[in-house]
Amino acid sequence: MNATAINVRAVLLDLDGTLLDTVPDLHAASNAMLRDLGRPELPVDAIRRYVGRGINNLVKRLLSNSLEITDENPPPAEALDSFKRHYARENGLSTQPYPGVIEGLRALRAMGLPLAVITNKTEAFTLPLLEKTGLAPFFDAVVCADRLPKIKPDPMPLIWTCGRFGVSPAEALFIGDSVNDALAGQAACCRVFLVPYGYNEGRDVQELACDAIVPTIESAVDRIRYSPN
Repeated sequence: MNATAINVRAVLLDLDGTLLDTVPDLHAASNAMLRDLGRPELPVDAIRRYVGRGINNLVKRLLSNSLEITDENPPPAEALDSFKRHYARENGLSTQPYPGVIEGLRALRAMGLPLAVITNKTEAFTLPLLEKTGLAPFFDAVVCADRLPKIKPDPMPLIWTCGRFGVSPAEALFIGDSVNDALAGQAACCRVFLVPYGYNEGRDVQELACDAIVPTIESAVDRIRYSPN
């Protein structure tokens, strides 16, 4: 056990870019939508930059081919419906857990820690994806974009989940891969670990304030202790 390990009573984890590499499926659905609309396809690196703030924002970024979203209005219904239709078909076909994810989740469960997924993906896509990738049995709670009024980087999903687990946010660890995760965790007053391999809108996680950057979920286990009381 690492001498600098932190005491926690629950672990919350982001999904896309932290547990699962979902970009291959999102890339296929994105380009299918763009073809429907008569627009040019985009390379996979563009989709990787645009992921992180939910499907509505992803579709708007795809249509503008830009990270910058200038308004809070939903994307055109035709584009959103097309994306959802194609993603329902692609979801889980090429997605894979990152190295160390299965081993890390097994170790966290063996410690007895309550575990939750907190994602900006909607439930209709999240639950089938967790089942297809074999991750569903690990989690005591799955909090999706349509569960609560606000999504990350707002802290609401983290605070709500801590309440469900009966722990203070200060007693929880949130593991993510992006600025949205870092901001949500800090605003909720959780401890925050980040992984360096995910989707961070083109930014380096080294730029972000957090408690630790861990190479894998498995390696994060050595940095924590379970304090049930």
